[in-house]
Amino acid sequence: MRDWAEFSVQEQEDGSTRMVLSGPLLVSTAGTLDKALRGWEGRIDEVDISECSSMDTVGAWTVWRFATEAQADITGASGEAEHLIDAVRSSASMADISPPAIPILQFLPQAVGQTMYIWRDGMFHSVGFLGSIIAATGRLLIRPSRWRTSSLMRQFELVGVDSLGIIGLMSFLIGIVIAQQGAVQLRQFGAEIYTINLTGRLALRELGVLMTAIMVAGRSGSAFAAQIGTMKLTEEVDAMRTIGVSPVEALILPRIMATILLMPLLGFYSAVMAIIGGAFIADLTLGIPFLTFLSRIQEVVPLHDLWVGLVKALVFGLIVGLAGTYQGMQVQGNSEEVGLRTTKAVVQGIFMVIVLDAFFAVFFTEIGWG
Repeated sequence: MRDWAEFSVQEQEDGSTRMVLSGPLLVSTAGTLDKALRGWEGRIDEVDISECSSMDTVGAWTVWRFATEAQADITGASGEAEHLIDAVRSSASMADISPPAIPILQFLPQAVGQTMYIWRDGMFHSVGFLGSIIAATGRLLIRPSRWRTSSLMRQFELVGVDSLGIIGLMSFLIGIVIAQQGAVQLRQFGAEIYTINLTGRLALRELGVLMTAIMVAGRSGSAFAAQIGTMKLTEEVDAMRTIGVSPVEALILPRIMATILLMPLLGFYSAVMAIIGGAFIADLTLGIPFLTFLSRIQEVVPLHDLWVGLVKALVFGLIVGLAGTYQGMQVQGNSEEVGLRTTKAVVQGIFMVIVLDAFFAVFFTEIGWG
């Protein structure tokens, strides 16, 4: 038996044209035939399939599509073939593959309206999420025995201890860049000694805590969203509620508290490493001894710069923790949602950190801590 399908065209005595299909019309054999039929440009009045040895749904669709486009009749179909062709005919649709374009005057208000509804729903979910955190915090204050110390210690390790290496290296290199580039600019005015002031104040007040917050958002905030989101997909969060364990107390509060408590420590550590990096490059290129650089930091950097950095670190830790845990709790549907929510957690965390940093810069300047 042949393992391919073919056709022949015959002229009838009454002037009509008949196409005779032969061989198996199956998904594995109809490829060449379908390509040939799509390129056919002649007139066909009748499609005869009496010589087809077998047919499946793909073959029936191929025959029906060609006969419909050629406005030809299908003849010689067996009972089984007729049933398949009828099924294809009843389920066929001539609708456009893509919907028609919406006019701009209609599309723009519609898009704005949909965005506003999305923002509204997001606001409702955010308020509910904050309410659940406040309620859980109140329960823990009333009954401290409910606090999960082991979970908090685990997050201390993940957020703090495991990130010391990358944050230290990043801050050290940033300190080198600040000192080197600052010295290049200050050398034009014969004020290279003020490189110490520049490095110390930038590290303690701005870049130390800011770069640490960005690193924690990308490292720990994304981990929060991915971990909690995966637990939601596998219904572990629902199982916790079923056995009477609050997901907020077990999953969310330990992560938020870890970021809030560790961000000031990590921010201070980052600032110290940046200052050490600045002292290192100053010793090599500016002729300022390493220990002299460090001792001068205590004289030229006001103490309130340290407090500014610590206050900002507390707020940044809260923002990063909230963004990561909130996006993780919003995961639903499928595994793709985990990736989308993880990305949103990082983007929202970093965006809010930068916005708040700009606000703090103006605020502390207005109160005389500039």
